[in-house]
Amino acid sequence: MKAALKRVTGRFDRVGPGVQRIIGNMSWLMLDRIVRMGLGLVVGVWVARYLGPNEFGDLNFAISFVALFGAVVPLGLEGIVIRELLHNVDDTSEILGTTFTLRTAGALIGAVLCLVMVRLTQAHDRQALILVSILSLTLIFQVFDTIDLFFQSQVRSKITVWAKNSAFVIFAIVRVVLIKRGASVWTFAAANSGEIALGAIGLIIGYEVGGGELTRWRVSSSRALTLLKQGWPVMFSGMAVMVYMRIDTVMLKAMQGDFAVGLYAAATKISEVWYFIPVAIVSSVSPAIMKVKHDVALFESRMRKLFSAVAITAYVIGSVVAFSSHFVIHLLYSSAYSGAAPVLAVHIWASVFVFLGVAQSPWDLSKDLMSLSLYRTLCGAVLNIVMNLYLIPKYSAMGAAIATVVSYAIASVFANAFSAKTRPVFYMQMRSLIPAKFWDLSDERGDMLHSGR
Repeated sequence: MKAALKRVTGRFDRVGPGVQRIIGNMSWLMLDRIVRMGLGLVVGVWVARYLGPNEFGDLNFAISFVALFGAVVPLGLEGIVIRELLHNVDDTSEILGTTFTLRTAGALIGAVLCLVMVRLTQAHDRQALILVSILSLTLIFQVFDTIDLFFQSQVRSKITVWAKNSAFVIFAIVRVVLIKRGASVWTFAAANSGEIALGAIGLIIGYEVGGGELTRWRVSSSRALTLLKQGWPVMFSGMAVMVYMRIDTVMLKAMQGDFAVGLYAAATKISEVWYFIPVAIVSSVSPAIMKVKHDVALFESRMRKLFSAVAITAYVIGSVVAFSSHFVIHLLYSSAYSGAAPVLAVHIWASVFVFLGVAQSPWDLSKDLMSLSLYRTLCGAVLNIVMNLYLIPKYSAMGAAIATVVSYAIASVFANAFSAKTRPVFYMQMRSLIPAKFWDLSDERGDMLHSGR
């Protein structure tokens, strides 16, 4: 992994130790997602083949339904907490303790809302009730991802990788055992919850072994108010993101049934598996970008390079997956899922706009533009719902895919053009989409990989 990054920069030997830590951290995050992408895809496909489109659709409906309410758990605090940990090292215990408490409250609220809403909307679907009830437990266990924020601020993501990948591998084996034993669909929902729980235990162990002490965490009401005040736009933005990522599955079930959901889920499993790439890149380089926010030229130069890097990556992935969609679906899922191939060929292009949207986060955080991020995302969510209402009855799963690509494009890129504060980002994003500009990375002053800053 590091060797590949050396070739990209061409001058790795001249970078400082801080940059080497960034690249090392990025390598761990990439390794984490590659393992999950490889093993997860194999086991996930096996589960899909075993359950068939209908039960696979039912399981994915439950996962999406819980995810809609799970968006409240992070409270929009990820980037803000990392920034606070970087700038207020002496207050680490207070920041972590307060964040953990806030997220616990958010998880309980989310779980209760989830259970109430599924009973109101799916009262006659006993299997959906069972699956959602089991999966709602994941919201509680996700609270411990607070520890991961600390590791990210320390550029020590390898601890998180070990903790979560261990849980992932163990429960991948559990899923195979369930298939071999002819288990019911609800046991696979239980495996999802078990994996998140075991990952949380791993984070706790990693934190304690690394010198941290959970018992030292403390809660500050004043800091809680400050965090909530800064985080609420991101929280609602995250909820809106989850709406237009998951509402299509919920609406598909309501309008077309479990079979359509199964086809759509099969396509999106392959399409969305790549979304780890911009997250890994941005989480690793954000500290280097935000530290130079007062140097406008250097800050913007680093942002341009980030947009260019994620754009070309998305283009390559989109091209390969779109042209091989029929082969991939038939190879992985069998002919029972053949209807998912054209859906995949369309849905994969959402990755271009997802990548660019994720890459924008350092700009929004550095310039305190969380409220604008919220408005953009709400616009995308509303557009997605409206388009789904029109397109799903006409084109089923394909309609949901089209709605997703368009809404992502509006929310992540084109909406930036309507505000003077984000218009520079819009120009950077559009510039990154021009092939001739992809390799224009020659600005020595702004090269984060060659700067010791």
